[in-house]
Amino acid sequence: MRAAVMDGKREVSLKSTDIPVPKDNEVLIKVDTVGVCGSDLHYYSQGKIGDMIVETPFILGHECAGVIVDIGKNVQNLSIGDKVAVEPGVPCGKCEFCLQGKYNLCSDLVFMATPPDNGCLMDYIVYPSQWVFKIPDNMSFAEGALIEPLAVGMHAVAQAQADIGKSALIFGAGCIGLLTLLTLKSRGITNIYIVDMIDSRLDKAKELGATETINVKNENVTTIINKLTDDKGVDMVFEMTGSPQAISQTVKTVKKGGTIICVGLGSEKDVSFDLGGLIWKEATLKTVFRYRNLYPSAIEAVSKGIIPVKEIISHIYNLEDISEALEYHVNCKNDIIKMIIKL
Repeated sequence: MRAAVMDGKREVSLKSTDIPVPKDNEVLIKVDTVGVCGSDLHYYSQGKIGDMIVETPFILGHECAGVIVDIGKNVQNLSIGDKVAVEPGVPCGKCEFCLQGKYNLCSDLVFMATPPDNGCLMDYIVYPSQWVFKIPDNMSFAEGALIEPLAVGMHAVAQAQADIGKSALIFGAGCIGLLTLLTLKSRGITNIYIVDMIDSRLDKAKELGATETINVKNENVTTIINKLTDDKGVDMVFEMTGSPQAISQTVKTVKKGGTIICVGLGSEKDVSFDLGGLIWKEATLKTVFRYRNLYPSAIEAVSKGIIPVKEIISHIYNLEDISEALEYHVNCKNDIIKMIIKL
């Protein structure tokens, strides 16, 4: 089979390797679609993310969907021929966080394409059946691959306890920001403001139902939000960029008693944050690390047309063009909302 192997920074090529054989509790999946995530680009262009350093050879990709072509003898929940989406993290199942249902916080969680573990940019993968979810026939493989980033947005919205009548501000109109927008809409939130510095992304946000868009390059976010909310601020602020400049504005724009949800992980660990302002407003600060227990509900929302994830796909490449695809993504990232790779 083919595998897209990273041999160094900005060096990826297709190589031939053996098709894996599933163990008793695993399934063999013919991969059809893989989404390109920001973490993939970091590993590809920088060779690391923080303390997580790529040791080549390495295979990228963790957002995937495909079809089952073989199963282990103990697998009962899935069958050959099933279309599936893969949740790319396998927790230990034994630690205090796993036992509490917060398995995304498991210290021993093995996550695809997170060094030293390889990802799914190859023709076939084997995977524990417990973390493989059947998708209905009316869902495309591309939609199945986007269940992973959608789960991040859904977790963020759940953390905010979004209810009808609340207002929201999203910093960042990339993939996760737009999926958060769509999730908020599905929860009945109608006043949603979104901030970015790329007009094409803001245009897409408006197309998907944002109430107002703000280009931070030439507009003052706090001034505009105050005008839109009669100086009250918004109930929920979602920070998706990890940018220190955006983080510093979350307290200024959140309503008294509101909630700030930090999702974006930037390159700077230490950022300035107005703790006094947060206390003065008695606002709540929450964070998001991936997601948990959301794949079934995310799949249902997409299959029933409640959350149209396919609307954010902007670029499609074939696996044989993976090097060209990643180079384009690095060099022209402002043109891209979501890129997928078809195998």
